[in-house]
Amino acid sequence: MIPVSVLTGFLGSGKTTLLARLMRDPVMGRTAVIINEFGAIGLDHDLIETSDESFVQLSNGCLCCNVRSDLTQTLGDLAARRAQGTVPPFERVVIETSGLADPAPILHALMTDRDLSGVYALDGVITTVDALLGLTTLDRHEESRRQAAVADRIVITKTDLDGARTDDVKKRLAIVNPGAQVVEAAQGAIAPSTLFDCGFYDVAGKHPDVSAWLAHESGPHDHAHHHHTEDITSFCIVRDEPLRAVTLPLLLSALAENCGADLLRMKGIVNVREDPQRPTVIHGVQHVYHAPVWLPRWPSADRRTRMVFIGRDLRESWVRALIELLDAEVAAETAKRSH
Repeated sequence: MIPVSVLTGFLGSGKTTLLARLMRDPVMGRTAVIINEFGAIGLDHDLIETSDESFVQLSNGCLCCNVRSDLTQTLGDLAARRAQGTVPPFERVVIETSGLADPAPILHALMTDRDLSGVYALDGVITTVDALLGLTTLDRHEESRRQAAVADRIVITKTDLDGARTDDVKKRLAIVNPGAQVVEAAQGAIAPSTLFDCGFYDVAGKHPDVSAWLAHESGPHDHAHHHHTEDITSFCIVRDEPLRAVTLPLLLSALAENCGADLLRMKGIVNVREDPQRPTVIHGVQHVYHAPVWLPRWPSADRRTRMVFIGRDLRESWVRALIELLDAEVAAETAKRSH
């Protein structure tokens, strides 16, 4: 049986950073990765080093809303290709859900699908919780509480940042899921042995609601209760023209000031005019924006700037205009100084 681990956690809680660090460990060399992103364009695959042959990207919506048609088919296809020798003989599967995923239908499919049960076994659920914003997120978003409640391992991220409330987050998680093992990870650094090989998934010791959620998935319904797509929207901005380096901190500052908690997540890989051979990665979660990080090289042949925005009441036209305005102002100021 091939163990399957589900990596979940709310938007911006550090799932991709954690997975990227894990996949650099030699122990994870025979791991197939399935990534689900909320939005038309995915970026996480460019930020995680893994074999193209054992990587699958699902970006046509949230996985929990398409679990039967997408997840089961994907796992079935992977198993068939493994048997045929057309993909490396992976020995583990990690599924990274979108930050808005309700994990219950995903777990139910893995635990009950007859075709999958002969090949795969649900090993455990790993949930990331942000030490900076975790308390607020748990209060405001039911998806976050569900993600924490079903976990076997909870990883508290961003514990090294100013303002981290690690102890308070631990106390809250002890109420949400008293049976989970809680560990800390700064910048995603943690040993794979700490997170995997949890054993057969068992709801014992978890919040009583978990059993009810899984039982609900057994009944006939159309997943209409996964309503997040109705009040949370996403859009992508793609640019062929590079941005100027100074534009990026100005953009992040403007987003933090004007959008606040309504911008649940933004991330992007940016082609910078001053250094076109090295892209920079930008991240933001609500009102917290991190300094741009330079990659040593482009991870793929696609060198366009790609930014993904997820939030409430966000106007794509406003964000596009803001980017154009800021970059134009930087260009004008640069030209003025050069003369």
